[in-house]
Amino acid sequence: MSGVVLAAAIERFGIAGTFAISRGSKHEAVVVHVTLTCDGIAGHGECVPYARYGETPEGVLDTILGLAPAIEAGLDRQGLQAALPPGAARNGIDCAFWDLEARLAGTSVAALTGLAVPPKVISAYTISLDTPEAMAESARRVSDYPLLKLKLDGAGDHERIAAVRAAVPNARLIVDANEAWAVQDLAANIEACRKLGVELVEQPLPADADTTLSTVPHPVPICADESIHGLSSLAMLNSRYEAINIKLDKTGGLTEAIALAHAARARGLRLMVGCMVGTSLSMAPALLLCGLADWVDLDGPLLLQQDRPGGLSYAAGRIIGAGAEMWGG
Repeated sequence: MSGVVLAAAIERFGIAGTFAISRGSKHEAVVVHVTLTCDGIAGHGECVPYARYGETPEGVLDTILGLAPAIEAGLDRQGLQAALPPGAARNGIDCAFWDLEARLAGTSVAALTGLAVPPKVISAYTISLDTPEAMAESARRVSDYPLLKLKLDGAGDHERIAAVRAAVPNARLIVDANEAWAVQDLAANIEACRKLGVELVEQPLPADADTTLSTVPHPVPICADESIHGLSSLAMLNSRYEAINIKLDKTGGLTEAIALAHAARARGLRLMVGCMVGTSLSMAPALLLCGLADWVDLDGPLLLQQDRPGGLSYAAGRIIGAGAEMWGG
């Protein structure tokens, strides 16, 4: 595919309130919007640079724009996989390529991939890190949501989970420590999660110190997030995890995410489809993986003051509209 023109820009979307995890808090989502145009038809993608992985919005934008001459000369989606490593920059371009390919062919990305999007998808809704009382109150406000994801940070986590469980006794709960638990507290924390009916613990230990996970019981499944990026990191999980969180900004786009999902399933791992905090343009490509997933966490737009026009439709923790006009056909 030659003659494709690339454009990209940094965009900012205010967060409703504060989004807080163990590494800090933020008040806006900073994304890079990628557009690929060919024969008057445009495909779009969005990526979310993440400082945890050494990314900045400006650096990711520079990387994306640096590929403009190669793309115009004929670099396609397949060639892109070797041109850039997994990460936000490749994700933005990869998803824009998928959208462009579908629109040029007069079809949908779902048809191109052969992946069927379930008609209704239950997505986790994130309760930001706070005091036990504040997190319990946040949970009460969404008591009709079937699945809640609690952000934790180590000290006081038992009290946080217990407070939320008391506030929403019928909700399904998953927790995400974002690498914040101490090794010496690991077994006790997991057991506390079991007693309180938590069904998944996400990334309890730092990615570079998670070998201990293979030495303690897992009465609750453990899910890798920061420890899994693309296909090359899958083999390093060994017996440490029962599940992985696939995020397109980590895999470098939908292309490798699909391959990773199938490879993880072949190893007997369960799947979560997750996201950074972004707009529906980030969520729509990941939605194609939901039919393969055990858990879905695509609540990014719900955390924003305002989403893009024509984005996904949500109702009480369920995704009921795929925003096909915005992305994917």
